[in-house]
Amino acid sequence: MRLVSVKLPEGLIRGLDELVEKGMYPSRSAAVRTAVRDMLKSELWRSE
Repeated sequence: MRLVSVKLPEGLIRGLDELVEKGMYPSRSAAVRTAVRDMLKSELWRSE
């Protein structure tokens, strides 16, 4: 994997932390990877 740095508003970071604290994802990175993958599937890869 390659490293990608992003800046997020505080509210989104709090949301990511809440998902991790609830055990839904092992880390912020895992949650962001899932969100990006789902967005790409929905927006870009849906017709392929």
